[in-house]
Amino acid sequence: MVNRSLLSSKLAELADRVNRLRLLGALSVEELTANRDAFELASFNLMLAVQICADIAAHLIADERWPAARNLAEGFTRLEEQSVITSSGGQALRKAVGLRNVVAHGYARVDPAAIHSAATDGLADIEAFSQAVASWAALRHGASH
Repeated sequence: MVNRSLLSSKLAELADRVNRLRLLGALSVEELTANRDAFELASFNLMLAVQICADIAAHLIADERWPAARNLAEGFTRLEEQSVITSSGGQALRKAVGLRNVVAHGYARVDPAAIHSAATDGLADIEAFSQAVASWAALRHGASH
């Protein structure tokens, strides 16, 4: 059974990262490019937000004893298969894992336009994930657990 306290804590942490990104997303791409500190802060918060989503997916998979995911992106596929999230939500988060990997591992120069897009348009996908997980947990395990 899902540890509701841990899930609630992770969702609160995710909401905080989204709020930080929303503030940074108010900057234009040009402002983000020119302000290295803001760019790095946006990149860092985005990376952490996606990581929190992946951690939540891994937690649900383990606690529900669903087949293990082989990587972060597959965790979202597993949640789709179990009807926790929509296929469009899973697709968006698998794409976000790719950007998270670029930021986390420095595979290539991180594109400020990609970070800006994720810190603006991409937040809806993260918020939808959060809402879907919270709704699924409430329906599946009830509010009392």
